[in-house]
Amino acid sequence: MSTESKSAGQIYKRVDKIRGFVRDQFDFLRQDRLAMLGVIVVAGFVFLGLFGPMLAPNDPIEDDVRGEDGSILRLSEPSGEAAFGTTAFGKDVLSQFLAGARPTFIVGLFGGIGTGAIGFLVGLVSGYYGGWVDEVLMRLTDLTFSLPFMPMALLLLTFVTPSVWLMTAIIAGFLWKMPARVVRSEVLSVRERTFVKSARASGASDLRTMLYHVGPNVLPIGFLYTAYGIAWAIAAQASLAFLGFGDPTMTSWGRMLRQVFESGNMRVAWWWVFPPAFGIATITTSVFLIGRAYEEVINPEIQTDQ
Repeated sequence: MSTESKSAGQIYKRVDKIRGFVRDQFDFLRQDRLAMLGVIVVAGFVFLGLFGPMLAPNDPIEDDVRGEDGSILRLSEPSGEAAFGTTAFGKDVLSQFLAGARPTFIVGLFGGIGTGAIGFLVGLVSGYYGGWVDEVLMRLTDLTFSLPFMPMALLLLTFVTPSVWLMTAIIAGFLWKMPARVVRSEVLSVRERTFVKSARASGASDLRTMLYHVGPNVLPIGFLYTAYGIAWAIAAQASLAFLGFGDPTMTSWGRMLRQVFESGNMRVAWWWVFPPAFGIATITTSVFLIGRAYEEVINPEIQTDQ
């Protein structure tokens, strides 16, 4: 068999393995109706995050919605000219909602992945090596616990121009502490098991033992807290944007809520409030529903009676 054929065969096996993994996860989630509903909502959110700005009928910042007489429609309820109504500034709420999904998606996805990845690596290294390594990393974790996220994030964003990627970095830099603690506790248990001791006895290096024997056994915890991290990141981004520290060049759901609040029409313009509030609440709840389904498998003690 040629080298090309072997390489193609290995690629095919890897792709087939990934397909099998995805199929298994889908079959698992189908057993939980709420988790499956969460998957559908998350899929829709991903679609909006990728293509929402392209689907927006108007520019969310530059364009004004005008009536038949040419006048700007301000605080107009849903109508033929604006399906979701207009803002106090005559902007299309539907366009802002669709465009606002992208920064929410970016911060949620990469903030969650960053939170899970940093927490997983810190917990893995800390729990495996123990000793002074564990002491240093856990004291660093304690430090992040002692620093409240929102005041520190606001302090940092006061001295720089907020951007989506900066907010993502700040969120991941503060929220990794919880997964780090949980992963470390699991690693402390796994590293004492027979197969880990056998790997060490056979001459495997610490790095290989940690990555190939200990890591895969605590990976489900890492995936679980990555999912939770996505929900935390979305909520944090919306909170920062509502407080006026969002990316000034982009429309986001949190910024929409801030604008309606500043206009003094939050109790009147329900069509302006409902879309971003519903979007934030729905996606964060959906992510938690998916995480809850996996948590019941990882931690059987929380399983509910069927």
